[in-house]
Amino acid sequence: MREECKHFQSRTYASGEVARFCVLDLAPEAPWRCPENCPSYQRRWADAGWTHGSLVEPAIEDEPGEPGPGVGALLDQAEDIVNSVGPGIVAEVEKERQRTSVASASTPWWRRWRRH
Repeated sequence: MREECKHFQSRTYASGEVARFCVLDLAPEAPWRCPENCPSYQRRWADAGWTHGSLVEPAIEDEPGEPGPGVGALLDQAEDIVNSVGPGIVAEVEKERQRTSVASASTPWWRRWRRH
């Protein structure tokens, strides 16, 4: 990943795991590689008066062996699976919202303030 790109982000979790990714989701082989000649690459301001202390991000781990030709397709399939679940979750949440709004609409106002 190009850490100097404006769209690069990283997060370190309590377990010590570091997630590195492209905010625009344009790096199919993240966290190791951005696409060659990325159309959205924009260099960050390097000398904006920042002073780096002792909490500088750790270096990116070594890239694994050659990933093979099917990595992009595999990641696309995984993304499709995750995206296919989304509408079902939205429908469940909307159903729950409607259920609670109907229940609260039929309840008299003085009972809505009662502790449960």
